[in-house]
Amino acid sequence: MTAFPRVADRRETLIDPFGRSIRYLRVSVTDRCDFRCHYCMSEDMTFLPKRDVLSLEELERLCSAFVRLGARKIRLTGGEPLVRKGVGTLIGNLSRHLASGDLEELTLTTNGSQLAHRARELAGYGVRRINVSLDTLDPAKFREITRWGEIGPVLAGIDAALEAGLSVKLNTVAVKGFNDGEYDDLMRFAHGRGMDMTLIETMPLGEIGGERVDQYLPLSAVRADLERRWTLSDLDHSTGGPARYVRIAETGGRLGFITPMTHNFCESCNRVRLTCTGTLYMCLGQDDSVDLRRVLREHPGDDASVEAAIREAVAKKPKGHDFVIDRSIGDGVLHRHMNTTGG
Repeated sequence: MTAFPRVADRRETLIDPFGRSIRYLRVSVTDRCDFRCHYCMSEDMTFLPKRDVLSLEELERLCSAFVRLGARKIRLTGGEPLVRKGVGTLIGNLSRHLASGDLEELTLTTNGSQLAHRARELAGYGVRRINVSLDTLDPAKFREITRWGEIGPVLAGIDAALEAGLSVKLNTVAVKGFNDGEYDDLMRFAHGRGMDMTLIETMPLGEIGGERVDQYLPLSAVRADLERRWTLSDLDHSTGGPARYVRIAETGGRLGFITPMTHNFCESCNRVRLTCTGTLYMCLGQDDSVDLRRVLREHPGDDASVEAAIREAVAKKPKGHDFVIDRSIGDGVLHRHMNTTGG
């Protein structure tokens, strides 16, 4: 009997024009969310009509194509991925690539609101690690930043995820004048529960009301401030994403910094982003894209056409982004929201 080689054994990879191997696919399964965080969405968002959104079967087909082409990590995002009806079926179907060894990791980023009743399900599908977005521990400020969210279910969700055996990392967006006095407490909260934490600079994506320059807080300044109270040691640790990590001697935990503005991470970029409409963005900070939904629907059952379109798209991946936040030269905003591209 002929033994068919695993994807990993074929060593088929997507290589961009700058020699970077594309092994990481981020997939927005929905543009919808049960929060309206100030740095991510406007309060009066208009969401996509159902006909424009890929079915779960179409999402699975595209993700599987990427796995065949060498993707080793898939992260499901949104909006809020766990509000997508039937998303558990998608996760369960994709988990077969974990079982075969063709995929190293299937994970997701969530706001935590649905985790209390989904954490064990995720663990059962083979998800081992998740990111939870949390920008404050103050209930009133949490309602303010999310516009109407409640922190209680999020904290309960984090507890449920840890009890289910999931590794949890907190993602905190650094927002000037809002949470810049809370990083010590957030770090103690995370490290005290065995969780990593990552600080993220706000990025110029979408019209959100107000000016980005008023929210922007460079993490170089945040790190300098933290070093007045904590001992930070640089680490080589990587989770496959853009974060640069340090060890906090006093807590023993890890703290990451994602700095697209002050120190971009483009030279090692190994990822592309797929939206819930089937649009593939080769760079978070560029508008160049390819419509994979059209290919899917014009070529049902023809995976070769899908794979060819993916290869052609990666061949156009730019060297880096053009993010800028500078009041003197305009807002520098890409006019699509983070929930559209995938958080």
